[in-house]
Amino acid sequence: MTHLKELEAESVYVLREVAEQFQNPCILFSGGKDSIVVTHLAYKAFYPAKIPFPLLHIDTGHNFQETLDYRDALVKRLGVRLVVGCVQESIDTGRVKEETGYNASRNKLQTVTLLDTIEKYKFDAAIGGARRDEEKARAKERIFSHRDEFGQWNPKNQRPELWNLYNGHKSQGEHFRVFPISNWTEMDVWQYIYQEQIEMPSLYFTHTRKAFFRDGQWLAAEPCMKLKPDEKVEVKQVRCRTIGDITCTGLTLSTAHTLEDIISEIAATRITERGGRADDKRSETAMEDRKKAGYF
Repeated sequence: MTHLKELEAESVYVLREVAEQFQNPCILFSGGKDSIVVTHLAYKAFYPAKIPFPLLHIDTGHNFQETLDYRDALVKRLGVRLVVGCVQESIDTGRVKEETGYNASRNKLQTVTLLDTIEKYKFDAAIGGARRDEEKARAKERIFSHRDEFGQWNPKNQRPELWNLYNGHKSQGEHFRVFPISNWTEMDVWQYIYQEQIEMPSLYFTHTRKAFFRDGQWLAAEPCMKLKPDEKVEVKQVRCRTIGDITCTGLTLSTAHTLEDIISEIAATRITERGGRADDKRSETAMEDRKKAGYF
């Protein structure tokens, strides 16, 4: 597919620009499809050398075990360095306060852990898998996204990116978030995964899981989830369309067992990719508010 070759070439160019302009970059790795594709693109961009950036994973403590298993296997296969920031450590040291109640989540808390980890390891660029088609706040962001010394993003103060010229100049204490697949769509990502035959976490394919229904979506019935008195656990055939913290990752009823099935399912759906993310439903500007504070 010609358009996939063009998107791949653009992303590889961005990754090589990062290697040229920054001293200590990392790849933000969540274990989701977008970060997996970014890691695969980095592998291709610098082959036969190893990926020159470590993978940075923020562990909320409420991750799917399948995600952690996939992460560890990938790191071993690629021979890359893994850096892990733990939200539990941020809670234990009083950096953040654990939420309570039925809708408690650690998703928002990971912003502090991320910024602390970036500061600890002196990363000057963090490469992420965000795409502009995901959410309206994402659509505002440049490929080279400047963050101030507090890790914050100002959507009104972004640098122009004319003719694919990227300005990585920064002052002491500042860093950049870089998004090589900004111009990709969800369909592009899955078609590229199919074309490259990239191994994916089992969560993306239909599987049997205990789940419960809340606020219009199915959620995994895991120990970290507190059920309301009227909520009951059922066994369902589901898959994850996006993967994040268990507390905010919606499950999709599905019969997609192969990559071809997933592509067909996405082509037919009228629900947005992040329509199943509970963290985006906390307010009308939930994503933008988190991003301004230093979120991915």
